[in-house]
Amino acid sequence: MERSSALSQPVRQKPPGKKREDDKEVEEEGTAIKVLTDQRVMAKEALSRRNLWEPSVYYARGNESFHFAGHDISIRESMDTYGALIWPGAIALCQFLENNQQQVNLMDKAVLEIGAGTGLASIVASLLGAWVTATDLPDILSNLTFNLLRNTRGRCRYTPQVVALSWGQDLDRDFPYASYHYDFVLAADVVYHHDCLEELLKTMRHFCPPGSQTTLLWANKIRFQSDLRFTECFKSHFNTTLLTELPQQEIRIYKAMAKE
Repeated sequence: MERSSALSQPVRQKPPGKKREDDKEVEEEGTAIKVLTDQRVMAKEALSRRNLWEPSVYYARGNESFHFAGHDISIRESMDTYGALIWPGAIALCQFLENNQQQVNLMDKAVLEIGAGTGLASIVASLLGAWVTATDLPDILSNLTFNLLRNTRGRCRYTPQVVALSWGQDLDRDFPYASYHYDFVLAADVVYHHDCLEELLKTMRHFCPPGSQTTLLWANKIRFQSDLRFTECFKSHFNTTLLTELPQQEIRIYKAMAKE
């Protein structure tokens, strides 16, 4: 009787829309977990590259040394933000520019770097004779400016410029194409787990419009599936050539021009 009584009790029904809300919560939770996982991948990569840091209560800074274009280069990094670290795509791009000067001649060319970070690629482009404008978010500019001045003063044909640029924001107002034309646009490790990939593509297309003859050089380590999806979208807007691939480092360097 007890069993029969238990079976006859009414079954509670979920209110309409409850299942959809639960599914949405599960989906949002899964997205959050993926973002955290991607962030851990980036953090682990950053930490694995650091051997010695000068410890501080508030932050940690380090210096990396390179030799490009006949000059010693010293780069100040900071663990405070991804933008203040040197990523492998930037190093690979610098090596390519130094070793392929006939294929990519930067002498007396106007060059823009988006997401310049520590400024390594902008420094090398300047040392190779380019007139460089290095851009990044406002909170990155202090360290970027420090590195550029430290490594280019008295060494370059042109003094590199530093300008704030938030991808996809006020481009026509702040960077009208008629006044801001570049021969080359550089981008190194600008694609990773962030939420601004659409804005990044918009920025690339703004500075490399159809018919402009502006060449985009993009170097990136492929870390996530989202990197591959961005690459496919990128190829739908640009005629691309794979200049070089470093399989062990999972780095690709593309040359691209806007499709007509």
